[in-house]
Amino acid sequence: MKGQIVKIISDLHFVNYNDNVYPCKCRGIFRKEHITPVVGDYVLFSIDKLLIEEILPRKNIFNRPKVSNIDQAFIITSLKLPDFSLNLLDKFISLMEINNVKPIICITKSDLVDEDDLNKYNKILDYYKSIGYTVVYNYELDKIKDLLKKKTSVFTGQTGAGKSTLLNKLNPDWNLDVGEVSISLGRGKHTTRVVELFQLYDGYVMDTPGFSALELSNYSKEEIRDSFIEFKMYPCIYKDCMHTKEEECVVKKEVNNKNILYSRYINYLNFIGEEEYES
Repeated sequence: MKGQIVKIISDLHFVNYNDNVYPCKCRGIFRKEHITPVVGDYVLFSIDKLLIEEILPRKNIFNRPKVSNIDQAFIITSLKLPDFSLNLLDKFISLMEINNVKPIICITKSDLVDEDDLNKYNKILDYYKSIGYTVVYNYELDKIKDLLKKKTSVFTGQTGAGKSTLLNKLNPDWNLDVGEVSISLGRGKHTTRVVELFQLYDGYVMDTPGFSALELSNYSKEEIRDSFIEFKMYPCIYKDCMHTKEEECVVKKEVNNKNILYSRYINYLNFIGEEEYES
């Protein structure tokens, strides 16, 4: 039978098949061949033996936390407590783009900022919309429910930004733990400890421990460059231009022309380990 792993506890892998969940163990050869199933994996398994026999090819896989086959990611981004971070937002977007996951920016705690700050943030978010990203607010539950349909989604983003709170609003029956935010550190406590896939609004949702150490160091500079999708709107005269030192770089000119968000470009340079260059 073909099923999908929805939760892992110790050596038990809970496999969903036709809306029934079976606690399975893995073939002994998995350990010998260093095969490690993760939540989200599609597998071939025996209902009679409660044994996973094969892991099917993955669309994508993440290491922290261990999840696979994600269609889209709701990047939970707080405007306050913790403060809005464009650097962190762009890191999440790049990570998702590299792994062929659709990023969806979900804004929380907009009620904690004044009107002037909210207008400032909305202008920034308008840029992300203009280059093709979906932006929703956590109180727009109907929009979020529509986006969940027929997709496998992950909720990720800033620690303490409200991932579990939002999931509880989408389905109060879950009653997921919600951590307090430390005022002194501006960070939330890690509250979600088990990676699990839930059925929700004709789709699947994973609630995961926060990416506490989100790094792009495992990816090449070219992969990071290509994850900034607006750069592709302005083809350079240089083949494989990295948009750093090249004097006639079109992307750099568009940054100066304010057609590319300056913070995005600076974050890009930071991610590939480069400093800003004068145009």
